[in-house]
Amino acid sequence: MNKRVLNPEALARPSGYSHGVITSGGNLLFLAGQTGMDRSGKIASPHDLVAQFSQTLANLKTVVEAAGGELTNVVKLTIYVTDKSAYRAHLKPLGETYRAFFGNYYPAMTLVEVKSLFDDNALVEIEGFAVIAV
Repeated sequence: MNKRVLNPEALARPSGYSHGVITSGGNLLFLAGQTGMDRSGKIASPHDLVAQFSQTLANLKTVVEAAGGELTNVVKLTIYVTDKSAYRAHLKPLGETYRAFFGNYYPAMTLVEVKSLFDDNALVEIEGFAVIAV
């Protein structure tokens, strides 16, 4: 199987992982977990879940577009949050942020509350899969 690693220059340089890997043939794109990390490698808005969610989606969009796709090519997302209660408390602005990126398209999704993420300032991380047409 042939595959291509995607590490868009618009994102922080990854260390020990790739932002995405796309396979040839079926063009399945595996999206690494993205956080609210900006291009400098720092979590933007360390205490703001909605702002981090927006940056996370922007990062995912960058990887999908680097593969030649768009966010509606995403077929599965897993959302990890460090505080499910905070996520629920911000459902309206989180939904508005989501729709700003995806419109009314909803892939299969899972939300998981975790104790912590790799970066202590990260409040959310999202990973997923996309199918990119050849």
